[in-house]
Amino acid sequence: MNQQGAARPPVKSADRTLELLEALAAGGPRGLVELARELDIPKSSLHGLLRTMSRRGWVETDPTGTRFGLGVRALQVGAAYLDSDDALGLVNATLDALAERFGETVHLGRLDGPNVVYIAKRESAHPLRLFSAIGRRLPAHATALGKALLAQRTDADVDRLLDWPLPALTAHTVTTPEALHAELATIRDHGHAVDREENTEGIMCLAVAVPLRRPAVDAISVSIPLARLRPTTEADILADLHHHAAALTAAAHLLT
Repeated sequence: MNQQGAARPPVKSADRTLELLEALAAGGPRGLVELARELDIPKSSLHGLLRTMSRRGWVETDPTGTRFGLGVRALQVGAAYLDSDDALGLVNATLDALAERFGETVHLGRLDGPNVVYIAKRESAHPLRLFSAIGRRLPAHATALGKALLAQRTDADVDRLLDWPLPALTAHTVTTPEALHAELATIRDHGHAVDREENTEGIMCLAVAVPLRRPAVDAISVSIPLARLRPTTEADILADLHHHAAALTAAAHLLT
């Protein structure tokens, strides 16, 4: 911001560097022409940027030298972010306990604009399980983690946060403002969110927000294939999620 409070324009070279890193993180290795077209950067400028980032270890090339992906420096920065994250240190034992109790995939997710990002996970003990990876971004409206966090905000804030129209990841994804607002109201009443095949066919996810900050930006979840659901499974998981969320909230208050 300048002295009059107006936003200054971004530094073009820095903006392009960050756009490139975000593109490689989201879409994986690509060629120069594809990246130039996607980012709307002249090939000559992009080639110089890639060359500089390769020397610094932020970008790596394949054996042919024609495809570019993230380098080891990106991993180091990501690891440093997780190592310094107080919320992760507080929640790790909870993730372990949920994974041990249910043997299913457990996540800690964080709201990032209209998306939710997996910050930590515990793998399912079963061969049939949800595929996910730390750092993966998904539309918040299509996940239990995201909906639990959206419900911590007013409908007006949610409308400003999301990118409309909402994409449908499956035939079950809620995409209209009316349907999403109604579901968020239910989540506020019950204190938990449910994703029944809205993100991945055949998978149900249950989540609760963890208000380590207000409004909460973190949530914990358990994902389970519908084929493994038993009559009491959903109720058992929700009871544990609520228990752990209450314990984490109390622990966070003691630390502040």
